[in-house]
Amino acid sequence: MNGAPGIESKVLFKGWRNKGELRSLIAGDVGERKLSEIEETLIKLGLSKKETKVYIFLAMNGEKKASEISSATSLNRTETYKVLMKLQRMGLVSVIIERPLKFAALPLEDTLNLLIESKKMSIKVLEEEKDKLIRVWRSLPKINSIPVKREFFQVLEGYENIILKAKDIIEESEKKLCATFVLETHLYKFYYAGLLDYIEEAAERGVKAMALVVDSPALTFFIRDLRKCRIKYIKYGAHEIPSFIISDDEKLLLFLEQKFNGCGDERTSEPLTLYTNCTVLVKALNKIFCDTWEKDDQKN
Repeated sequence: MNGAPGIESKVLFKGWRNKGELRSLIAGDVGERKLSEIEETLIKLGLSKKETKVYIFLAMNGEKKASEISSATSLNRTETYKVLMKLQRMGLVSVIIERPLKFAALPLEDTLNLLIESKKMSIKVLEEEKDKLIRVWRSLPKINSIPVKREFFQVLEGYENIILKAKDIIEESEKKLCATFVLETHLYKFYYAGLLDYIEEAAERGVKAMALVVDSPALTFFIRDLRKCRIKYIKYGAHEIPSFIISDDEKLLLFLEQKFNGCGDERTSEPLTLYTNCTVLVKALNKIFCDTWEKDDQKN
């Protein structure tokens, strides 16, 4: 494919939808979706959209001149050189010394390893700085005021944010922890994120941990290792009782219906939860939990 344009996906390369090279090399929509996943991952790991566009073009097409990269990615020459310089500094692109100069990308596997290690190093530095920053913060003069409890509402989107908040709630529990698990997708994510281990640890340190779980083979499999947490199985469906976690009768993490797309007929993959200490909501969900607990017998 000498002189052929590069591979471009729906996310970053919309202008190439009708090119034969695109369909033949990435096998239509399935290939495009897979390529989009790679792009999204690279962006999550710190690359900009322009850097991702240039990197993927080089990774899929091999050595190319700056003019070819500029033409294929729809970036002007100045932008192209800036992006190439940035990718070189990151170790993701190398220069082939010949006339004219050509550029080559690091293999994807090596690129992912490099970017992940860079993220890990950044996190390690932040962890080392954390204690220092906390000491500095605590040393600052504080304004004396009488603490007033205020109700708050926070909407969390995506499993990563939800799981982090759930871990905090569980770790901070001192007396009581109530949870309902209705959907297999939720419990699947919680299981592999280690969230159920946090519940078990809370029970081991004396927290009264209780869980209502929809009676299904998959959900039973995920909670099989919970020994200290009291469990009751229920026959309710996903639309009859919500999934939620209540800590010490004060804090609530309530799973909401997933969002719909613009057509109104398909759910998006990102879940939503409401995190709140609203007394009315906490009491209402707590009553649902207690009433359901008393009505359903524990499964042997």
